[in-house]
Amino acid sequence: MTHPALILFLALFGLYSPVAALASYLPIVRPYEHRDVNRLALGLALNVAVFVLVALWVGEPLLKLLGISTAALTATGGIALAYAAIPLMRGQAGAVEELEKLQRQEEQREQGVATPPEPVADIKSILFTPLTFPLTVGGTTFAFCVAASAAATSMREKLALSLAVVCFAALTGLTLYLSGHVKRRISLKGAMLLDRVAGILLTAIAVILLANGFTDLVTARLNQ
Repeated sequence: MTHPALILFLALFGLYSPVAALASYLPIVRPYEHRDVNRLALGLALNVAVFVLVALWVGEPLLKLLGISTAALTATGGIALAYAAIPLMRGQAGAVEELEKLQRQEEQREQGVATPPEPVADIKSILFTPLTFPLTVGGTTFAFCVAASAAATSMREKLALSLAVVCFAALTGLTLYLSGHVKRRISLKGAMLLDRVAGILLTAIAVILLANGFTDLVTARLNQ
C-alpha cells in the first residue's frame, strides 16, 4: 500500500467516487441509445487518459508556461459544475424535462397532432463539457498527478504512475458504461428523484471546489 502508483490510483479513485459519478452521469446519458453510450464511455476514457497523462508528464511546466495555477483550474471546475448541477437540483433538466416532453407529446397525440421526434444533442457536444470536465476530472485531479510526478525519483516510477492513471481512465469509462445499463432499469419517477439528489450533491461539490479554489488563490496571492 506504499507504492506511489497505488497511492495515486487510490487517491484518484477516492476523489472520483464511482458510485457518486454514476449517479451524476444518469441525467446526461438518458436520452442516448446503447451504442451512443458505448461511444461516450470510450470517448470519456480516452479524454481522461490524455488529461491525466498530460498532467503527469508535462503538467508542472505547462502550468508555469500558461501562468495558470491548479487553484484556478479547481475554481473554474466548480463554476462549470454548478452551471450543470443547479438546473438538476431545481428540477429544470434531466428526467423532469423528459417527463414534461412525454406529457406534451401525449396531449398532442390526443388532439391528433403529429409529434416529430425530439432532437438529441450530438455526443461530441457533451463529451468534453460537462462529461469529462468537470464531472470526471478537474483541477484537483490535475494537481494530484502533478504532485505525484514531482515526487517520482526515476523513470521506472513515472512509468508505473502512467499505468496507474491509465487504469483510472479505464475505470471512468467503465462507470459511464454501467450508467447506461442503470438508466434502462430505472423508472422515470425514480430517475426524477435521482436527478434531484444528484443535483444537490453536485451543487455541494461545486461549492466545495469554488471555496477551495478561491481560498488557494487568495492564500497564494497573500504569500506573494
